[in-house]
Amino acid sequence: MPTKFKPDGFEYKGTKHNRKATVVKNYIKATSKQVLIDYVNSSSGKPKIKQKCVNELTRRGIKRMNVSGEKDQTGLDLRGMK
Repeated sequence: MPTKFKPDGFEYKGTKHNRKATVVKNYIKATSKQVLIDYVNSSSGKPKIKQKCVNELTRRGIKRMNVSGEKDQTGLDLRGMK
């Protein structure tokens, strides 16, 4: 069974009287890279889910996930500069 990122949800389409529900599966493979990195760097994330995110990012070939600190608009790390 594939790894889940969040519990399944429902998406409703149609009008109030003619509504159709479809199940939305939240697999970790379908989650974007930026969402996974943000979850790993958040302080409120659950450790078990963080480890799943790290495993998925490693599978995708991403080495460094910690992007906290000051960055300018070009994406350069300015923490060591004075």
